[in-house]
Amino acid sequence: MTLYEELKRRGLIAQVTNEEEISKMVNEGKAVFYIGFDPTADSLHVGHFMALCLMKRLQQAGNRPIALLGGGTGMIGDPSGKTDMRKMLTPETIRHNVDCFRKQMSKFIEFGEGKAMMVNNADWLLSLNYVDVLREVGACFSVNKMLSFECYKQRWERGLTFLEFNYMIMQSYDFYMLFQKYGCNMQFGGDDQWANMLGGTELIRKKLGKDAHAMTITLLTNSEGKKMGKTEKGAVWLDPEKTSPYDFFQYWRNVGDDDVIKCLKLLTFIPIEEIEEMERTLEGAALNTAKERLAYELTAMIHGKEEADKCLDAARALFGGAKDTSDMPTTEISAAEIGDGINILDLLIKTELAPSKSEARRLVTQGGIAIDENKVTNPSALVAIDDSIIIKKGKKVYHKAVRV
Repeated sequence: MTLYEELKRRGLIAQVTNEEEISKMVNEGKAVFYIGFDPTADSLHVGHFMALCLMKRLQQAGNRPIALLGGGTGMIGDPSGKTDMRKMLTPETIRHNVDCFRKQMSKFIEFGEGKAMMVNNADWLLSLNYVDVLREVGACFSVNKMLSFECYKQRWERGLTFLEFNYMIMQSYDFYMLFQKYGCNMQFGGDDQWANMLGGTELIRKKLGKDAHAMTITLLTNSEGKKMGKTEKGAVWLDPEKTSPYDFFQYWRNVGDDDVIKCLKLLTFIPIEEIEEMERTLEGAALNTAKERLAYELTAMIHGKEEADKCLDAARALFGGAKDTSDMPTTEISAAEIGDGINILDLLIKTELAPSKSEARRLVTQGGIAIDENKVTNPSALVAIDDSIIIKKGKKVYHKAVRV
């Protein structure tokens, strides 16, 4: 089985410009490809993780990845998949976020001489002259064609700014520059980037008379078609300070029954034959084993085997009824705040198990909260914490509150 065949078998490939050429290049290790990462936050998240996995797969087969950090495009913001304009970031914030991305990627992808490259499009985009861009690049783009793409259509009714309208041109210019500077012959990205990627291949063809290729990967969505990687607390981050290894593990341990095999295929490096064998027997205890395997593999990749082992032990202790809670997410609360008892709604907000009092009230009144295995349904209840307590939300989320 070739690498390209495996990518298809795993369900990774969504759209390609020329399947025969792309499969040949990928299989022979001749692809110099880039994936762009706009630094919209100070950590990569689960959505980026899938792209990193693809980079790693192709690098292992001899292809050369380029991680393009969007220090320039981050100044504009991609309208794809957005109903409103992105928040404008300051140059200082963008530079800080770029530095954070560099550190995280270096733990996952091999960078260095003859290996993967990491470049920043600020190096060429921020020095461009507006009139030169209009003359050199603007003439290669049809406004009518651009407006026909879904990434612009979905913003049309709410209002599309001229700022965002230029994003496709900037991303296309990235591909054009990478093609010339580094021999980059292919761009990979999420399926929502298809229009932007086609813009790059067209620009290279019109300006240089050369062929370049694009391939989109399947978006990470659940069985209901919603993007994965979001919780009540927000995004699932790769930074352990923003999403703890335990919470990261628990996110994957608790994926929907219909999503576990897809996630194993898309995100792990478990042999596809082994995953397909799991799929044939996926019921009962085997389903829980598959979810546990998914959570362990992904946590080990991001946070290391030692953290993954601790998360696995903690999860098994909880579900097995054991008392070891040393690795459980914990919130310390001062004795002054607790007093004779802390209101259950305030406790849920303090531990970040609920984002607001209204959501906390809903959880309590609907029977979704238990303290030390005792269900709490009164939103006015006071919770005494003499030493520590275990809060259980739903069936699978546990949190320890400690009096200090």
